[in-house]
Amino acid sequence: MKKASSFEKVAARCWNLLNEGKPFTPIFTIGTILIYSISKLGNLSYLVDLSIGLLAILPLLIIYYLFDFPLFLRNYLWIPFTAYLIIWNHVNLSLLFTAIGLYFFFTIFFWGTFYYHLRIGTTWLNFTRFWKLVLKNSDSTSGNAQEQLPKFLLLLSLWNWSASNVTWSGSEVSVLIIFYTCVLVFSYILHKNLFDWKPEIIPSFTSNVESSDSPINEKVIVMVIDGMRKERFEEANTPFLDYLRKNGTEYNRMETVYPARTVVCFSSMFTGTYPVEHGIKSNMVWKLGIKVESVFDSLRKVGKKGSLLGIAHLVDSFGKDVETVTAVMHNDVADRNIIERAKLIMDEQDPDLQIIQLIGTDQTGHSRGVLYNEYIQKIEEADALVKEYFDWLKERGKLENYTFIVCADHGQADGIGGHGHLDEGERFVPFFMFGHAIEKGKRVEEKHSLVSLASTISYLLGAPFPSHSRGPVLIEAVRKDVQTK
Repeated sequence: MKKASSFEKVAARCWNLLNEGKPFTPIFTIGTILIYSISKLGNLSYLVDLSIGLLAILPLLIIYYLFDFPLFLRNYLWIPFTAYLIIWNHVNLSLLFTAIGLYFFFTIFFWGTFYYHLRIGTTWLNFTRFWKLVLKNSDSTSGNAQEQLPKFLLLLSLWNWSASNVTWSGSEVSVLIIFYTCVLVFSYILHKNLFDWKPEIIPSFTSNVESSDSPINEKVIVMVIDGMRKERFEEANTPFLDYLRKNGTEYNRMETVYPARTVVCFSSMFTGTYPVEHGIKSNMVWKLGIKVESVFDSLRKVGKKGSLLGIAHLVDSFGKDVETVTAVMHNDVADRNIIERAKLIMDEQDPDLQIIQLIGTDQTGHSRGVLYNEYIQKIEEADALVKEYFDWLKERGKLENYTFIVCADHGQADGIGGHGHLDEGERFVPFFMFGHAIEKGKRVEEKHSLVSLASTISYLLGAPFPSHSRGPVLIEAVRKDVQTK
């Protein structure tokens, strides 16, 4: 299986500019203005008016970059647009319909059909379903139509008014300043009082048990089934995963982190802390590399090796600790190829910790939706592949003294399988541990966080906790007779 090329790594970062909602809004707004104005761009006086209009909407672009409006908050975005219509009563229907057409062309045809066909092999008819997913999506990505539409309709209307009808008298400037001030205060009040669903942050470093240089396990294997929604997993026919959870320890209320984006979640899972400390705050990573120690650093301190097999995005956090896989392959063979690559890594490197990211379930959720049979099918395929890999490890004597962990990094919401802001289906993820040192048939109902994964791995392998690890060791899962003193 091919590794992700340097071009793919750069392309993945560029795609995030269009995928993440915050950078998409200004890019799309300015792009629409340029496309709409293409026949006039040779006119110097028009370029001056265009530039003045862009400067006039800059404060609103900044406000919309600072504040997300996911989930039900997006409904409030129509209030500023309605206020604009009342105050200025100026609408360029040609411009707005051009923008709406460009938006749905980008999301439904370019992204939902052309992009997914080239990258993962979806049908050329994917647009017949993808439009429903875009209209329903609730997370702050470019594919959230109900958030993006009122944003760019207001921005474009204000640009058109500023560029074509303004003498910039004192009263006009004052009204615009007052309007922006009201939008800023309105946004702040909404987020201060209604944006209240983020998980609580653990305030202290890991302290429920002491770290130890006496390892419990020789190997820890972590299978991360990216984007596996918990209740859909419960509905799927997964005999091997059911065997592991019933004969090991299952955490029934394992909570992901906020924002629940893949690179953020992996960064938190394997550093033991939150975005405010490790520095990865979205899939769009402006500065490469985590700011704190990871579990890989902890293992190196005791002469052990960890390996993370995953997509190119994860290099942005963990650098050379990631064995990359190309994400440009048909989704029907993606997880199969990842498992084959995992076998090769285990044969050649024999890591003490191996983390494997299966991507088929997540990609199906994004391209086809989580409420359809294809999504369940991908979970069932993952079950068979995890069993195959487990049996392969056992045949080669790699499971003499081990813990096998299966989890998801986040769930997925309705629509385009969005994840980030903890809509229904995103917050709680499947999580269970299996092995000789793990309690059998145990189910933990108390709420725990994925930030506990780093400290738990370190504890099992006899390594110090990562420097900023806050998650408590999942000690409930470890048999008392093997716990380190």
